[in-house]
Amino acid sequence: MTNTALITGASSGIGVEFARYHASKGGDLIITARREAKLQKLKSELETKHGVTVHVIALDLGASGGAEALYKAVQETGKTIKVLINNAGFGGHGVHIERELNQEHAMIDLNIKAVVSLTHMIGNDMVKSGGGKMLHVSSTAGFMPGPMQAVYFASKAFVTSFSQAIDQELRGRGVTSTALCPGGVSTEFLEAANLESTRMGKGKASFATAESCAKHGYDAMMKGTLITVNQKSMSFMVNWLIPLLPRRRALKMVADMQSEG
Repeated sequence: MTNTALITGASSGIGVEFARYHASKGGDLIITARREAKLQKLKSELETKHGVTVHVIALDLGASGGAEALYKAVQETGKTIKVLINNAGFGGHGVHIERELNQEHAMIDLNIKAVVSLTHMIGNDMVKSGGGKMLHVSSTAGFMPGPMQAVYFASKAFVTSFSQAIDQELRGRGVTSTALCPGGVSTEFLEAANLESTRMGKGKASFATAESCAKHGYDAMMKGTLITVNQKSMSFMVNWLIPLLPRRRALKMVADMQSEG
């Protein structure tokens, strides 16, 4: 396998596991995140274990011009990207009007704008080179409104919708787009989003591992699956239970999950 994958948010959690799984198949990598030391450690691990080539690009993808800076750095490697995994993103707990507005804007910049920008730039290159695979890491949160995480849930609804539209537009030109919509996954997300004391956070014993989630999403991407949920119980809930609930009940259910208890 000679496909080179570009993976964002590759310094921890699911991003690390995407990189490990791709490397195990003999694929070269370009990994990016803000924490260069963690990226360099992962590079050393993957090159030693799998004999692949790994390029590290440390930057803030959510900053103004971040996606463009990443794309320029990717071009400078001389690599042709055949796999794009838009994994970087973050959440944040609290009532929207009580949260810092700049944090809400930063979430939109990373979870939405960076995804759109990279898809546009890398997508054009994929079409020109004859095809490619995209995986956009969304969430089961994207299937419902999210009181106490209003912007995060809405951003993931965007990603799920956007990914499907891109697949329809580009599939005939050799590029597929898959939305991975995980339920709870054991990563740094809960701590970073200040969700550890919530009812959802206290149920983390039932969360999937980052490794299993990454493998599920990657395999679905390679098959060209449109949308995939990594846990059957969550798939049933978001596809069959939530749509049938009265809207107010669904909103209260989500709000209760996000509350401390």
